[in-house]
Amino acid sequence: MAGAARRPGSPRRRPDDVRDERGSVAAELAVALPAVVLVAALGIAGLGAASRQVQLQDAAADAARLVARGEDEGRAAAVVADAGGRLAIAHRGDLVCATASGEAAIGSISMPLEAVSCALAGGL
Repeated sequence: MAGAARRPGSPRRRPDDVRDERGSVAAELAVALPAVVLVAALGIAGLGAASRQVQLQDAAADAARLVARGEDEGRAAAVVADAGGRLAIAHRGDLVCATASGEAAIGSISMPLEAVSCALAGGL
């Protein structure tokens, strides 16, 4: 049916109806965009904090092994300082435990981070 006729009494779409909706997508995007940007920024900052925690954990493990095998504590502190943290050493029986502490900032909020690792004293 190439030339289907309009049924009598059916509403006819006018060009004015289309113009009333013009710009609604832009308005909705303008409202939603700040929330999307905020969520993305918080996600990126959270990944940065997690990365910092992994660096501190790795540095604490290295420092514990260094001190356990008789290296100078200053060298172990330098390893932790390279990761951006502070070192505390504790001797617990046959174990040498290293605690690396630091901070991660998410926006204006500072979050304390801590990583503990122990190694058997006298180990190679």
